[in-house]
Amino acid sequence: MTRRFALGVLVLLATVVMPAAPARAADQEFKAGVARKAITPSGPIWLSGYASRTRASEGVIHDLWAKALALEDPDGRRVVIVTMDLIGLPREVSAEVSARVTKQFGLERSQLLLCVSHTHSGPVVWPNLKTMYDLLTPAERECLQQYARRLTGDLVSLVGAAIGDLAPARLSAGHGSVGFAINRRPQKGPVDHDVPVLKIAAPDGKLRAVLFGYACHNTTLGGDLYQVNGDYAGFAQIELEKALPGVTALYTILCGADQNPSPRGKVELAAQHGKTLADEVRRVLAGPLTPVRPPIRTAYEDVKLAFAPQARSTFEEEAKSKDRFRRHRADAMLAAIDAGHPVRDVLLPVQVVRLGKDLALVALGGEVVVDYALRLKRELAGTDLLVVGYANDVMCYIPSQRVLREGGYEGGIAMIYYGLPGPFTDEVEETVLGACRRLLEATRVKK
Repeated sequence: MTRRFALGVLVLLATVVMPAAPARAADQEFKAGVARKAITPSGPIWLSGYASRTRASEGVIHDLWAKALALEDPDGRRVVIVTMDLIGLPREVSAEVSARVTKQFGLERSQLLLCVSHTHSGPVVWPNLKTMYDLLTPAERECLQQYARRLTGDLVSLVGAAIGDLAPARLSAGHGSVGFAINRRPQKGPVDHDVPVLKIAAPDGKLRAVLFGYACHNTTLGGDLYQVNGDYAGFAQIELEKALPGVTALYTILCGADQNPSPRGKVELAAQHGKTLADEVRRVLAGPLTPVRPPIRTAYEDVKLAFAPQARSTFEEEAKSKDRFRRHRADAMLAAIDAGHPVRDVLLPVQVVRLGKDLALVALGGEVVVDYALRLKRELAGTDLLVVGYANDVMCYIPSQRVLREGGYEGGIAMIYYGLPGPFTDEVEETVLGACRRLLEATRVKK
């Protein structure tokens, strides 16, 4: 660890939830509860993810869903994992949901994990990516704000419904692989084709729910499509629930910020990728799985990531650009400088959910490139590790040192659309991984 790194990381919030008593006998099992709620917009709404779109949505291909999985161990420690067919939550929404969940259900921040599929065919969740939506009329903006308010309430009630559904359950885990994700960067970097699967069953073996993920942008469909849908992840969940009646399928995107589905461009291809993924999850469920035992341990930390210094003159020049998104970013940065509060850093939520000794879920905010998952899995080869991206807050891309050095869209250009000043400092990868290591160690089951 460098001296600069040690001085540069500022931890604003850290919460570790441990069992109140030593873990009980290994034959003790979990309780699990499942709930779901449709979050499909009721009418035309601006879709998120593509700056090329110029109008609101036109119809619905299939519904969008928020789903919750509540888990409780024999000592009463809980975690609730919420998945959504959305591009991402802004911190404003996730913080309000968390505060209300704490007040109503007694869950600490580390006990609530908010995940998304990152579909680019779902609604804007205001104020996420608001720099991209300067064409909105006042009525359209109010529509987005209303959707965010309604979503907030829906998520809180969903958590309560999942907790209310708690019943004895057995958990087991396995892994599959599908190959439709490709690295989308010009340099053609690494991929991660792993499909982690968590099976939730009743004591008699009846399947109740399955949580699965994949490291790939949910962008089979482009900005020329204006119909609401969940892209390949939405189709995958539909396929699973059709094949497994009564089962709730929950999907979360992994570290797929630099990964795209291939081929792409048609609804039929989104359905094809979804079926490929669903078929693999079913194959894993039908095979030998590893039992997952209590206890539950959770930890959460907000980590400050520093931007490389940018001169005022840089934004003064950018303010003259013909690109309206660059102008918007420049105006925002100049206003912050003039107000005496230049944007120098951003907060990244980092969360760990441990289930027993061997299964750990690491959840990172932002659009996280695949390098982070691959490196963590190398470092913790003896742990069954599931590394989630886009969790709790999607504030910008999180490049690795490799991607930062290469530059390009994920390395810095995307910051324009997030309204942030520019590339991170060279310490970004070690700062993020340092937080992951701290939380993994804090939640480690020592016996």
